[in-house]
Amino acid sequence: MDALLARLFSSDEQELYMLDRMAHVTVLMAACTFFTLLFENVPYGRYASSKYGFPVDVKFAWFVQELPAFLVPLCLVAWTTAAKTSLLPNQLLIAMYFCHYVQRSLIYPFLIRGGSVLWLVGWLVNVHSDHILRNLRKPGETGYKIPTGGMFEYVSGANFLGEITEWAGFALAGHSVHSSAFAIFTAVVLTSRAVAHHKWYLAKFEDYPKSRKALIPFLF
Repeated sequence: MDALLARLFSSDEQELYMLDRMAHVTVLMAACTFFTLLFENVPYGRYASSKYGFPVDVKFAWFVQELPAFLVPLCLVAWTTAAKTSLLPNQLLIAMYFCHYVQRSLIYPFLIRGGSVLWLVGWLVNVHSDHILRNLRKPGETGYKIPTGGMFEYVSGANFLGEITEWAGFALAGHSVHSSAFAIFTAVVLTSRAVAHHKWYLAKFEDYPKSRKALIPFLF
């Protein structure tokens, strides 16, 4: 793995330069995505449409989508000798990252039917909200139901709020343009998703709580 990285990057400075440029491109993509999502929802889940191609099993699709984000960093950490990975702050960030993607890529797909403190709060909200969504329907039931409990008492996109908070905490703890770029892109996509869910719930259910907001309790 070290030999492969040496072929890609001739020096640490070149590697950092490439990472900086990729982060800048990610922020630019976030801006483009924001404007695109004003007119078109991301076509998965309840917004899936045959016009984008043939349907794929939800669990399999989620697994394939999220797995590289777990495996690639794992291989880099396991089979490279980068000195920076031995530093305690970096090890904490790596642990936070893997903790999210173990749940997101290896656990959650198969159950479907302040820096560190902020990250932990977001992670707990995310995991608890996913648990609520998984258990909305009893075995054999179909259709959509109004989620209740936890942060769903305050917002329609409780799971999105948790993940946005989680990556905001990761960005604060990482204190880098790269983690910030990822947090910004995540927030743009999931904010749009939360707003779309909120509008959908209001249109779908006449008894949907009118006091419930889309993403930020009491505000938005």
